[in-house]
Amino acid sequence: NGGKLKPKENVLACFALANVATRTGRNDLAIEILQNRPTASGFYTVPYLDYMLGLSKMYRGDGDADVHLKKFIAHFNGRNYLKEAYQRVAWIELLKGDGEDVAAGEDIAIITGSARAILTAERVALNFMQHLSGVATLTKQYVDAVEDTGAKIADTRKTIPGLRGLQKQAVRLGGGMNHRFGLDDAVLIKDNHIALAGGIYPALQMAKANAGYMVKIEIEVDDLDQLEEVLQHGGGADIIMLDNFLIPDLVKAVKRIDNKAIIEASGGVSLQTVKAIAETGVHIISVGALTHSAPALDIGLDIEPLDA
Repeated sequence: NGGKLKPKENVLACFALANVATRTGRNDLAIEILQNRPTASGFYTVPYLDYMLGLSKMYRGDGDADVHLKKFIAHFNGRNYLKEAYQRVAWIELLKGDGEDVAAGEDIAIITGSARAILTAERVALNFMQHLSGVATLTKQYVDAVEDTGAKIADTRKTIPGLRGLQKQAVRLGGGMNHRFGLDDAVLIKDNHIALAGGIYPALQMAKANAGYMVKIEIEVDDLDQLEEVLQHGGGADIIMLDNFLIPDLVKAVKRIDNKAIIEASGGVSLQTVKAIAETGVHIISVGALTHSAPALDIGLDIEPLDA
């Protein structure tokens, strides 16, 4: 609860608590603190709080993130963070209305401004456009490959540091689904957790004992024997991840689970294998390559001088 710090009554407390929330992965809390900061006439105005709010909303994928960044740009009289604010506004604008197919040679955007400003920002803007468009394009290829199978394509947390929100938005624009954004979104029990807990059953029991009643639990199994152990203990998992299963074993696993849990297939997924995996009856196919190995889309900037 912040102890003696009262962010609704103290601008400095608002900054401190929002900063801590952001750095510890509690983005929703940071947004709540910043949105409820004191704004009455008797309080000192701190434009940087608009910058923080804009960033937090951008990472969450909120459509009004640019409003707060532009407010910071309009009211900030210094030099620090202005370049970063302009860059992030540009990123947000790139995401709005995206998701449409483009043909080779087609214009994506038309920019008007001073040559110096455009050329200064060119490389950074193109880097982001090429990468994020590549993520969305690769996602769509996977989504198209499993069309009519009933399976959904999802990303993973294998993202570039600092770009997770943008990359996951690009996946959604390509027609995919987002897996966890952070560790606190759900419990995912992997092989290392099972080893440390002393087995599948103890791992599930610990997860169920410590997770809130609204928190979903997923467990990763490496073979049919581990799957059998999960099912013998009454399940206990909302989602079962079949990791690096061969197609015949996926078929057996889907039949054995019999819709008692959501089934996710992961590992060894490529555009060549994804349809066969989907046809086994799994519900979700998670693909790390969507964000860590997507090829950049070939996008360039050509300048045409305006008539004087």
